[in-house]
This record gives sequence, C-alpha cells and structure tokens, in this order.
Amino acid sequence: MHAESLPYALEPLRFPFPALASLAGRLPLGGGREVALAALMTARLAQGVMTGDALHPGERVTRAAAAKVWLASLALPATTRVPFARCVESTTGTALQVAGAIRSLVAAAGTHLDGPSVQELEKLARLLAGS
Repeated sequence: MHAESLPYALEPLRFPFPALASLAGRLPLGGGREVALAALMTARLAQGVMTGDALHPGERVTRAAAAKVWLASLALPATTRVPFARCVESTTGTALQVAGAIRSLVAAAGTHLDGPSVQELEKLARLLAGS
C-alpha cells in the first residue's frame, strides 16, 4: 500500500546524530558515557557552523562559552579534555577550522566511541570541510 503525502504535510524531522545519542544512552555512568555525551554536544555545536544551518557569530560565541563550562564539569579522560575544548572553541570560527578540530577529536577520542559514532563525526567533518 502506497501512502500519498498530504499537500500541506511537513517533512519528518531527522535527528542528525542517532549513533552518538544511542551510544550515550547505552553506556553506564562514568567516563565512557561522558565522552559520548561530550562528543554529541560538540557535534551539535559544530553543526551550527555549516553553511545551511549557520548561526549568527554572536550566538556561536555564547554557545561555545557555555559549552566550555559544561565540559569542565565532566569526568573526561585526560587525553580527550584538550581536544574537546579546542573543538568547542573552533565553533566560533570557520567551518574548515571546525572540520580540522573534529578530525583531531576523533583521533583522540575514537577509542572511547563505537564505529557508527566515529563515522558520524567523520561525516560531519567532511560536510564542514566541503561547505
């Protein structure tokens, strides 16, 4: 049975990072979960830099400052703390800067994430580098 779409129906919303959200929900409390949550939040901030979804620069600065405070409250492994902070700071700059920061983040935090989550971050970096 084929369902026709209604003429005034809205397109369904798609969450851009389902693997990261799923990983954060599956992991027990502690370092791994906090890495997944930090990666999800960082990816959402980075998405605000993309050409089609670009936020005003003032809004990006405000979001980055609040995110840095939130990151400081997490129990992140020492090897991931600086890459996460740099990635959040890069969201106030250009899409190309954010793409490079995400690639560095994947290199540092990739061992704490599962394959689909890493693929989502790598895809985001490619999209940012192309925009």
